[in-house]
Amino acid sequence: MRILITGGAGFIGSHLAEHLLRSGHEVLVLDDLSSGSLLNVERLSAAPGFAFHRGSIFDAELVSALLAGCDTVYHMAAAVGVKRILQQPVQTLHTNVLGTENLLRVAATRGIRTVVASSSEVYGKSMQVPFREDDDLLLGPAHVVRWGYACSKLMDEFMALAYHRQMGLPVTVVRLFNTVGARQSSRYGMVLPTMVRQALRGEDVTVHGDGGQTRCFTHVSDITEGLAALLESPASIGGIYNLGSTEEITILALAERVLRATDSVSSILFVPYQQAYGPGYEDMPRRVPDISRAQHDLGFVPRRNLENILADIIAYERASSVLAAPFRATGD
Repeated sequence: MRILITGGAGFIGSHLAEHLLRSGHEVLVLDDLSSGSLLNVERLSAAPGFAFHRGSIFDAELVSALLAGCDTVYHMAAAVGVKRILQQPVQTLHTNVLGTENLLRVAATRGIRTVVASSSEVYGKSMQVPFREDDDLLLGPAHVVRWGYACSKLMDEFMALAYHRQMGLPVTVVRLFNTVGARQSSRYGMVLPTMVRQALRGEDVTVHGDGGQTRCFTHVSDITEGLAALLESPASIGGIYNLGSTEEITILALAERVLRATDSVSSILFVPYQQAYGPGYEDMPRRVPDISRAQHDLGFVPRRNLENILADIIAYERASSVLAAPFRATGD
């Protein structure tokens, strides 16, 4: 297959590109490098069937040209990271809503199989754990920026399914839960790479709040396998799927695991949410997916546990000072 990945120079998108290339597909990547990096895809530059294009999902002419001849598009491009979302709320809404609508409109004119990456954030403040795809959703007030991001991803879902119902676009929505692994940036507040880097540098490992909030961290390779499985699942068209791990851990326990795994002498520093993110920030006490639908329809079963995840991230961070030679991108 010939596959386009928007946001393909980002963390998850670049891993997905690698996985699809290994599976024998031709892969095109579109990324404006606002949060992605050429370093994430430089190893792919010489791979047969790979091409990188620097550009925007708002460029309908470029998107249309890249989709010509494609069988599938994975729409991974989005505003990411708590810090960036809080600092750039206008750009967040603009990218997530208008950018996605542009992609869907072009894809619909060609009837291209489309996968839209959404987020566990759409579950909002729901206390009905584990989260199921058909659960009611509970978002907070409009003046809290976090819920604007959640609403923008939910609007992506509404639009994707509307294009499916009205225009026959073969689309699937995937809600991704706390995906982690090598190459994930800590620039925008991603918790696990931030903790690992702090521990390796001997800095205080920061825990926001009291650390009692829980998350389920999923290895990026498990996520890419789940995304790729959609190519073999016509029954998934028109559906929504949670992709994530069900291995739940508190953030405080995670920090303690990081310290042990890195043999660090760092201390744990508790930082109030207000100090970290400003007044009015809200967090969810638990975020656990129900993945039974993905297990049944896609054969999705996370195979890598938290120990595997930590080992991979720590090894990558220890080796991250080694720089590879850059490559020339097309479409600049």
